[in-house]
Amino acid sequence: MTLPNPHTVAPRSLKVLVAEDNIINQRVVVGLLTQLGHTGMVVKDGEKALKCLSKMKVDVVLMDVMMPVMDGLEALAAIRAQEAVTGAHLPIIMATSHDEPGEALRYQKAGADGYLCKPLDLDRLQAEITRVLSRR
Repeated sequence: MTLPNPHTVAPRSLKVLVAEDNIINQRVVVGLLTQLGHTGMVVKDGEKALKCLSKMKVDVVLMDVMMPVMDGLEALAAIRAQEAVTGAHLPIIMATSHDEPGEALRYQKAGADGYLCKPLDLDRLQAEITRVLSRR
């Protein structure tokens, strides 16, 4: 008897907005999300993320911290400012390659729901999405 791979069986398929400017990271993240049974939609900066979110509903955002035009923290602040008016809350996971002590707390104070250090891997991505969504 073969057991299903827990990484390929998703309890529910999610729409994930991936705000990431590096094309290699974009491909890696979308590939990981696909393995988890989710759909990843990619934008290359925070400004495009805001435009995308104004037009479509997603379940969670995976936001790179450092991007051109509008970085992840600026986009996070803009999303949270809109939510202060609407009362909505979109789960946002910040991602960065700078794994310094206190980074997770810094992003939490800025309004993020979660934090991942790059390079991303399947187990940590799945665990963080599950953790963030279970807090709703």
